[in-house]
Amino acid sequence: MKLKHGSFGKTLIAASTLMAALGVQAETLKIGIAGPVTGPVAQYGDMQKIGAIMAIDKINEAGGINGMTLEGVIYDDACDPKQAVAVANRIVNDEIRHVIGHLCSSSTEPASDIYEEEGVMMITAASTSPSITEKGHQLIFRTIGLDSLQGTLAAEYIKDNIKPQRLAVIHDKQQYGEGLATTVKNLLAEAGTEAVMFEGVTPGDKDFSALIAKLKRNDVDFVYYGGYHPELGLILRQSREKGFDAPFMGPEGVVNSDLAAIAGEAMEGVLATAPKSFDQSPENAALVEAFKARNEDPSGPFVFPAYSAIQVMTEAMKATGSTDPYELADHLRANRFNTTIGEIGFDAKGDLTEPTFEIYTLHADGSKTPVSE
Repeated sequence: MKLKHGSFGKTLIAASTLMAALGVQAETLKIGIAGPVTGPVAQYGDMQKIGAIMAIDKINEAGGINGMTLEGVIYDDACDPKQAVAVANRIVNDEIRHVIGHLCSSSTEPASDIYEEEGVMMITAASTSPSITEKGHQLIFRTIGLDSLQGTLAAEYIKDNIKPQRLAVIHDKQQYGEGLATTVKNLLAEAGTEAVMFEGVTPGDKDFSALIAKLKRNDVDFVYYGGYHPELGLILRQSREKGFDAPFMGPEGVVNSDLAAIAGEAMEGVLATAPKSFDQSPENAALVEAFKARNEDPSGPFVFPAYSAIQVMTEAMKATGSTDPYELADHLRANRFNTTIGEIGFDAKGDLTEPTFEIYTLHADGSKTPVSE
């Protein structure tokens, strides 16, 4: 079933107006929050969840949206594409028409096809694969930059500052990790630095001795890794144990306090690209304290992008007086918004017009510091 343009949102607004006039409790508008609640990258899903729920709570405290109270409904896709499809269909069947998520690109892409077909707006705060927004979908947006931009930043830094003689590029064989790794490898090759190794590892593997032995045989002096923190943490720890001490670099998928728990001292000095540390922005100081009051960590790379996803979605609802996904999508593309990640706008594909990634040095205590240019 595909909703007619405008019908769902206008029905909700009409119902809310009538109920308000009759003194009945306000309508509740449910927003799906889809991502990994379980599985090896559940901590990233938690970042998205706490950001989105905080934004929903703050909006409700201020009176809601157009007479409606918001409710976040959590769905677990475990960062698995098949589960993501099942979750997307469940969201449609639950008659939810607004989604924050999914998180892993390999889950977001198939889910986005279902949402587009069924008239559901989705804003992902974490999925960076360019192919997600290259299909011409009208209802799919993101509040994070693309792998093509993140990969370019990484490749330029490696070329200009690291200047490796024996480069290895490793990935986890998934859409996000392999896509980033391929981008970095190709850009460096164009600049004259050919990788002596381009290898994939299997998510969930625990023993990386064969990989490390190959890195040592090839005299690798720098490693770029595309993927998530569980595998990188083990690779780092086992590398140091086996006497391989070349520096590593990864994407925002490794910027996680659990990396320190897995790798220990071996993660000290790892480089990573990640969204700007929005928790350090003076404008977000009060919000940071609100997270801390809940014993929540506001420093994760997806916390503030998720908060901002709720912000822009609900600002569009206010401005249009509607919850219709198509009307909201038109408004998002035509306007700019002040959010916790700065002033943002969207291009025709639903991507940010000015996304920002920065390069950080990761530390064994789980913290990170910006790299000085």
